[in-house]
Amino acid sequence: MPRYVHTETTVADIRLLIMPMPEFAMLPFGGFLDKLRFTADDADYSRQRYCTWQILGLEAGSIKSSSGIDIQVQTTPAEINYADFDYLVVFGGRNAQATQALAPRYKNILRKAAGHGVKLVCIDNACFLLSACGLLTGHKVALHWRHEAEFRASFPRIEVVSGQMYCFDGERGERISCAGGMAAIDLAIEMLARACGRSRALKGLADMLVDEARSSGHELRSFDIEAATSRHTGRAIALMRSLLSASKTIDELAGMVGISRRQLDRQFLSEHGMTAKNYWNELRLQHVQWRLLNSAHSIAVIADEAGIADVSYLGKIFRKRFGMSPAQFRKTSPGMPPDL
Repeated sequence: MPRYVHTETTVADIRLLIMPMPEFAMLPFGGFLDKLRFTADDADYSRQRYCTWQILGLEAGSIKSSSGIDIQVQTTPAEINYADFDYLVVFGGRNAQATQALAPRYKNILRKAAGHGVKLVCIDNACFLLSACGLLTGHKVALHWRHEAEFRASFPRIEVVSGQMYCFDGERGERISCAGGMAAIDLAIEMLARACGRSRALKGLADMLVDEARSSGHELRSFDIEAATSRHTGRAIALMRSLLSASKTIDELAGMVGISRRQLDRQFLSEHGMTAKNYWNELRLQHVQWRLLNSAHSIAVIADEAGIADVSYLGKIFRKRFGMSPAQFRKTSPGMPPDL
C-alpha cells in the first residue's frame, strides 16, 4: 500500500538517488526526472512530497552530459545514508566501453547501496557498469538493441531480454534495467505506480505530451515505419537484430518466422529490393560502422559481434560497401572515442 498521507508532514512513497555517468544522455535523464516531478506533488507545484530525489556524484561539482550540458551534483557518498533511499538510478554514458571502464571508481558505491537493500536501476549503458561490478550476475537485463551484441560479447553469462524496454528482476525487483531514450519515462511510470499507485504515477502525462504508458514489451512502431515491413519481414528483421552475432542461416530464420526461405526472399525483394540474406548482411555492416564510430574496441571484437568470424573478409565487404577499410573509416571519422 502507498505510504503517503495528505498532511504537511507527508512521508515520501519513493526515495531515489540519481547518479548520471559522465557523457550521459539528456533524453532519458530529463524524461525520467520530469515524470518524477509531476508525480511528486499535487497540482503542478513541483515540490518533492510523494517522491524525493537527489543527484549523486563521486564528488562535489557537476557532471557533463553528452550534449555538453552540466548537471550539478547535490550530494556525495560521504554525505548520504543509504538506508534513507529506496532506489539508486544510474544513467550510463554515451560510450558503453567507457562506462564499463568506470567500474573500479563506482564499485564501492554500488555495492554499499545494494548491501543496504537499495534497489539498483541501470538506464541506457549503465548495465555495462553494473555488470562489470558483478551486480547483475544471475539477473536478466534489458538494454538498447544497438548494444545487445556488444553486451552479449562482454558478458556472455548474463541473460539479455530482447525486445523489452525495461525489466524488473529479482524476488523484490532489486535489479531494474532500461534501454534508455523515451523508455525511461515508461520505466519511471512503472516504478511510481508500484510505490504511489497507478493514478498518481500517470499524473502529468498530458502535460508531457505523452499519449500513454507503454508496457515493458511494447513493440516500437518506428521499426516498422523505418523498414516499411509486413508482418513476416518485420518479425524477420527483429530476429536479425537480436541474432546479429549468431551463426544462423536464412533457412533457419525463415523457419523461425514460419514461412519458407523462398517466401521470405520474395517478401524482402518486394519490400526492400534485396534478398533476406543481403538485408541481414547490410544490418551487420551498419552495426560495424556504428560501433567503429562509438567504441574503441578492436575490429576483431566488432567483427565477432556482427557474426563475421574472418576479419579480412569483413575488411573486404566493408570496403566494398563504404569505400574504405574499417581502420581507415575509424581513423578519418570525427568524434572517435579515445583508446581506454
